[in-house]
Amino acid sequence: MEKTSQNILLTGFEPFEREPLNPSWEAVRTLDGWQCGAARVVARQLPCVFGKALQVLDQLIAELKPVLVICVGQAGGRSQISVERVAINVDDARIADNAGRQPIDQPIAGDGPAAYFSTLPIKGMVKAMRDAGVPAEVSQTAGTFVCNHVFYGLMHRLATQAPNVRGGFIHIPYIPSQAARHPGQPSLALETVVDGLRSALQSAMSLQKDVKEGGGQLH
Repeated sequence: MEKTSQNILLTGFEPFEREPLNPSWEAVRTLDGWQCGAARVVARQLPCVFGKALQVLDQLIAELKPVLVICVGQAGGRSQISVERVAINVDDARIADNAGRQPIDQPIAGDGPAAYFSTLPIKGMVKAMRDAGVPAEVSQTAGTFVCNHVFYGLMHRLATQAPNVRGGFIHIPYIPSQAARHPGQPSLALETVVDGLRSALQSAMSLQKDVKEGGGQLH
């Protein structure tokens, strides 16, 4: 009998804030079905809506029983792929989500800790991407919009229900077609982002311990 492949759940978001596309979904869907060692990538889209995004993510985790979960989101204005270190327990929306919701200073989980750290080998993933020629960095903030909401909700679920499953969040910049609509904003080609995600996934699956090297910022 053929051995069933393990699943890696890789998510991206639908477009938001009047953008015609979301590069996180464009990149993630390119990797759907890609075989990463013994595991197969399953790419799925999340709504850019507080609450509903976590409901969809919970359903996907229950259905796919992944060995690894990485959620990917857009961070317009950033110039590199950012592997997030920490999710904080607050929703504080500068703009409304796609359902018109705009929570201000609300906890994501009333019974949860102030923050969760990613359980991914974040510095090893950054190193792997840089070695592949892809600009990458460790980020100390995932913001307070739906990306952080999903990141925190993911880590809370894994910590309380699936502690053996590793998870985390990656932010990516605009792609060039978006940056053309936002003069002066940095971008990365979609192909470069996809290459970076491949390297990051391979590192996340192969490294049991993170590499020890500087990755912090002064401010």
